[in-house]
Amino acid sequence: MGELIVSLVPVALGVVLSPLAIMALVAVLLSGQARANGIAYLLGWLLGLGGVVALFLWIFQVMEVQGRAELPLWVALLRLLLGLFLVGAAVWVYRKGRAHIAQMATATTPRDVVAASPQLPGWLHSVASFHPGRTFLLGLGLFVLNPVDASCAIIAALDISLAEVDASAAFWAAVVFIAVGALPIAVPVIYVVVRGADAQPLLDRVRTWIGGNTHVLNAAMLLVIGVLQLNKAIGALL
Repeated sequence: MGELIVSLVPVALGVVLSPLAIMALVAVLLSGQARANGIAYLLGWLLGLGGVVALFLWIFQVMEVQGRAELPLWVALLRLLLGLFLVGAAVWVYRKGRAHIAQMATATTPRDVVAASPQLPGWLHSVASFHPGRTFLLGLGLFVLNPVDASCAIIAALDISLAEVDASAAFWAAVVFIAVGALPIAVPVIYVVVRGADAQPLLDRVRTWIGGNTHVLNAAMLLVIGVLQLNKAIGALL
């Protein structure tokens, strides 16, 4: 099981460094109900992450990918498609995110955050007036509808399904993956819940760091994940 968890670390970091989720979280934590909305956003994110992993674990179980002497062709093709997509996403994140995420570092209101992040939906301009129910749907939707994060969850589910471990070990590996994937949302939210208004100075420093570094780290991690998937796919096809 330990070897499986180690193999999932790069994929989990692809979720951890998601600039889209972090930028949306910044807007949520600048809203009028920062504590309640932050918790709602975290719960939505957890449901999205856990739901996608659980769904594809079930799909791969139904398709009986585990325990086969020879893997079906579609497994290699799936890895190939996901690898190509993630390599392309790495290039896009780096090129498009560089200027926009830097602008986010100086944002002071939810509207400023959205203006600096055109990939976020326009209706986030009204995030300052969001209630927890709507913020929960935001957290859920930003994971499920983000093809990069969803792809990482699918890869994790595939790797867990193919691992030669029992059901209990597979379950705990999935739990660890979900917990790690939730860290970039959970840590700031918990800090705001505990510290309240006193959390703002640290959040501002963290936001400045994100503005200068997240797009580079995310692009590098997506590139690594994509190349690993391509390597596995090509190895299986040859």
